[in-house]
Amino acid sequence: MAGGDGDRKAVLEMVQADGADEGCVTFVLHEEDHTLGNSLRYMVMKNPDVEFCGYSITHPSESKINFRVQTRGGLPATEPLRKGLNDLTDVCQHVLHTFEVL
Repeated sequence: MAGGDGDRKAVLEMVQADGADEGCVTFVLHEEDHTLGNSLRYMVMKNPDVEFCGYSITHPSESKINFRVQTRGGLPATEPLRKGLNDLTDVCQHVLHTFEVL
């Protein structure tokens, strides 16, 4: 029977070229689109240690994005991604709280 925990696909994959450093990584986010891609790109680019950040949608019929992060100074690309996700969560919580107060 399909649908068991063993059949679940990972929500986030990390794709790194052989021999590449940890500061240059493509993350594949499944079941996501421009809504998360553009807002997360904005939050990650605010980090001064990020040299490049961008995303692409592989095909309109696929609901996944390729999210690329390249950092300066040997910083692992996972760090600005994690900070960007946390900062985006904080912004969303603030907007939700402000909306509920009104």
